[in-house]
Amino acid sequence: MAALTLFEKLDHIESRYADLTQQLSSPEVLTDSARYQKLARTHAELSEVVNKYREWKQMEKDLRGTQQMLIEAEDAEMKQLAHDEERHLLERKANVERELKLLLLPRDPNDEKNVILEIRAGTGGDEAALFAGELFRMYSRYAETQGWRVEVLASSPSSLGGLKEVVAAIQGSKVYSKLKYESGVHRVQRVPATEQQGRIHTSAATVAVLPEADEIDIKIDPKEIRVDTFCSSGPGGQSVNTTYSAVRITHLPTNLVVSCQDEKSQIKNKAKALRVLRARLYEMEQEKQHQQIAAERRGQIKSGDRSEKIRTYNFPQNRVTDHRIGLTLHQLTEVMDGKLGPFVDALVTHYEAERLKQELVEA
Repeated sequence: MAALTLFEKLDHIESRYADLTQQLSSPEVLTDSARYQKLARTHAELSEVVNKYREWKQMEKDLRGTQQMLIEAEDAEMKQLAHDEERHLLERKANVERELKLLLLPRDPNDEKNVILEIRAGTGGDEAALFAGELFRMYSRYAETQGWRVEVLASSPSSLGGLKEVVAAIQGSKVYSKLKYESGVHRVQRVPATEQQGRIHTSAATVAVLPEADEIDIKIDPKEIRVDTFCSSGPGGQSVNTTYSAVRITHLPTNLVVSCQDEKSQIKNKAKALRVLRARLYEMEQEKQHQQIAAERRGQIKSGDRSEKIRTYNFPQNRVTDHRIGLTLHQLTEVMDGKLGPFVDALVTHYEAERLKQELVEA
């Protein structure tokens, strides 16, 4: 991306931002709620780029002043101070330019969305189910630290207190942008409580993070679904209640099946099942688009395919390793308690850098 093109674009964005600021204070916009909200949303989206650009312009101004001081300084000590300041400003300016390029990358339209989180026990039987339960607790704790709301939509407990499967909605600010790289196979290595000889076992659970689709994103034709009702059951198959409150929805065109039995109300279970179905259909549509884009591109950036092993949790060594970015932390206890920030931040930084690299190659 040529520097001139970049800064022309930034000047245009700043001009648009100033125009929106003026419009938002005009009487005709203030009295039109829908228009005001639309303009305010665009204004907020542009503010981060504009503030960063203004920071760059101030740095450019400071740098010119420092360079002038360097030319005019007669005192050796003053010259050295100006030289140090120039070097510091050049480093900061380079970082801000990189941040600006990242901010100008096309945004993932799903970043602002809430998510449907699905965790399923994989290989390892009861131990895998226990681990799946611990992963759900980990994400729930992390959600608390972010001020997000977690709502269980469907769950299937195991006999030892773990979870064979859990599906939950997580709602809040920029949930998908932070959790989208958690999809994949999570592997645990430890001595199970049921192990008599102290041997380390390896088990796994799969995690899927789906952007929650609105009704306007995915419309489900009632004629294309079959709704079956049945009595809900608990661990081991025992009956939880004798009314037909549990709901199973089959999407006939894709043969996707979603079941929900956590609520005592059939209506509530159906509503929850439809939310999950909508998210899965939306993901299928997104995947189809990604494959089309990938076929046209020279390279494809990985984004955490569910089939790949992405992270290992090694309890004997108190170690967590993310295999995609080679990050290892000996803080397993803290991570399992919801302190996922170091991994989330590192993954976002890594994949943004990959996207920027790809954009520059294709520019």
